[in-house]
Amino acid sequence: MTTPFSRDDLILHQEISETDAAWDANLVACAVSTPDPDNDSTSSKLWLFPLDGTPPSPLTTGDSTDTMPRWRPDGEALGFVSDRAGAAQVFMLPRHGGEATQLSHLPGTVSAFEWSPDGSRVAAVCAVSVDPRLRGERTPADAELPGSDAPQVAWKLPYKSDGIGYLLNVEMHLFVVDAASGKARRLTDGPFDVRSASWSPDGRQIVFVRTREGDEAHRTDVWICDAGSGDARCLTALSQVLYPAWSPDGKWIVFSGTAQDGDAQVGLWIIDVASGDVRPLGDPDIELSTESDSVQFLRGDSSRVLALVARRGVVELVSIRVPDGQMTPLVQGDRHLSRLTVTRDHLAYTAHSPVAAVELYQSAHDGSHESVVSALNAWWQERTLPHFERRTFTVPDGDGGTEQIEGWLLRPKDAQGPTPLLVDVHGGPASYTLFDYNPTAYWSLLWSQGWSILALNAVGSASFGRAFADRLRGRWGELDLPQYLAAIRTLQDEGLADDRLMLSGKSYGGYLTSWAIGHTDMFQAAVIMAPVTNIETHYGTSDSGFYSDPYAMRGDRRHHRETMRRLSPMQHVEKASTPTLILQGTDDERCPKCQAEELFVTLRRDASCAAELVLYPGASHKFTASGKLSHRQDVMSRIASWATQWVIEGDPQRPHDEQRKGEQRMKDTADT
Repeated sequence: MTTPFSRDDLILHQEISETDAAWDANLVACAVSTPDPDNDSTSSKLWLFPLDGTPPSPLTTGDSTDTMPRWRPDGEALGFVSDRAGAAQVFMLPRHGGEATQLSHLPGTVSAFEWSPDGSRVAAVCAVSVDPRLRGERTPADAELPGSDAPQVAWKLPYKSDGIGYLLNVEMHLFVVDAASGKARRLTDGPFDVRSASWSPDGRQIVFVRTREGDEAHRTDVWICDAGSGDARCLTALSQVLYPAWSPDGKWIVFSGTAQDGDAQVGLWIIDVASGDVRPLGDPDIELSTESDSVQFLRGDSSRVLALVARRGVVELVSIRVPDGQMTPLVQGDRHLSRLTVTRDHLAYTAHSPVAAVELYQSAHDGSHESVVSALNAWWQERTLPHFERRTFTVPDGDGGTEQIEGWLLRPKDAQGPTPLLVDVHGGPASYTLFDYNPTAYWSLLWSQGWSILALNAVGSASFGRAFADRLRGRWGELDLPQYLAAIRTLQDEGLADDRLMLSGKSYGGYLTSWAIGHTDMFQAAVIMAPVTNIETHYGTSDSGFYSDPYAMRGDRRHHRETMRRLSPMQHVEKASTPTLILQGTDDERCPKCQAEELFVTLRRDASCAAELVLYPGASHKFTASGKLSHRQDVMSRIASWATQWVIEGDPQRPHDEQRKGEQRMKDTADT
């Protein structure tokens, strides 16, 4: 007998945030995030998962936060990052038992590290405090740094980041640490940040990613340096690069990246180390995951890379031949794969879908003989799951014709006839519907209450080819909202939905929901989370708006103000009559709270609809996915309550025949 989902299920849900495998031992070390209700947060501990069927076992316990497991190349010790001694540092744990010992004593928090090929050293990226008043000049060794409440000087862009806040009092730099003595040598210095690093196969060089200086600090390049002297040179001139991987023979460096500022579709690139030649690898429509594990070479095999690739709304594991880029699928399905790691005999990765919680899986190197390894979320088997299917819809293409788009439909088990329908819009817009439980936990609450959920990958979505995503640039709302309405009409014509409709979305999804309530009355309720509502002001208040918005609008603000204004929901929301719930983190720097506040005030003063604004103190843009546990439970409850109040129970002042006029108003607006 199964039971419905509830908000308390968030307390049960565990995530695998990182993995690393011991090559010869067929062991996978995982960082597992577990809800901690007593502290209204999550904790992270390390677990060991053998791939031979032996039960898993915890590697770390206690009150510390333990992350980033990295096996020493010989597989006899596991390095990891822990705050057990204060600021996060690198520790080492013997494979066969014993106490963890502190390996690094760096001046600040360690954000990344990798073992050298012989296991004698560690390359670590560490935070270094600087004085922002010096505007990039070096801080004297004996200088007293400003306190935490000192004025924050902004002298370059970006000067803030979502989830972090003010940036310019800290730089991230590369160190090499001797594993035996703990002695550290700093390799980089300057007003820039190092993001990640990887050793050359012979241990003589380190390839790393670092930001540029000045107002181009949002751009990153691949650099290579001598592991002893630190002498470095730049290898790329793109916009964004991520996680370079060195081939075992030292001939190639493969990385993911983009050529244009603001482009969110990450492709695959290759560097010929001898010549310095940089070029795309494989089909230009290949889109990679942006996680650190998205591109890996097999040990001793330089002929191919394993990659996590987004295709048609799912994330698959493929093999890409080097250097010609021929791609071979290995592990597929209607799910999202992540956290890839490799042993001599197995591929290991996590997988999840809206109807299957995240777990660790294994397969042979060719993707065959897949089996599940972990049972972290076995409680899902006790819940009532919906029917889940991929759907294709014929919709307007915005140029007088039609096209087909895909999406996901979830319907309550054994549902007969029409049900209430939540239409949920993904972020991006150059992204796709995410399957992660935490940010979409309200889906499970609604389907348990008899709702269906429609999640489309409409025009502008990633993973369906670059041309499909690029068409939405400069045409936000105008192209994709009609596609959503057409898909809804299809479900209504099929008898799967009726007039009980609610629209929701976060980030770009919040944008489109805000746009929709100003252009149609067909929804009985709307939920808007962390939106963009005024593109012109988002440009200057977001941590990334100054380069992402010009890309999205096909031009800078100086020459495209009218486009930004025309496509801003704030230009249209005075016509809204849809009861609207707005959810926003106060410390969101990606879509700052001013965007939600401006929408709320206008709806309350100038529109004819009910509106509420809920602010989550201290929460970032990711408040629905990784914020406080109590905040995420509140999000679930408020969305379900709003749906019940305005859609199920209804508003006597808003009868169905008035709501049905929404389609006609949408048509009238389009004709105008």
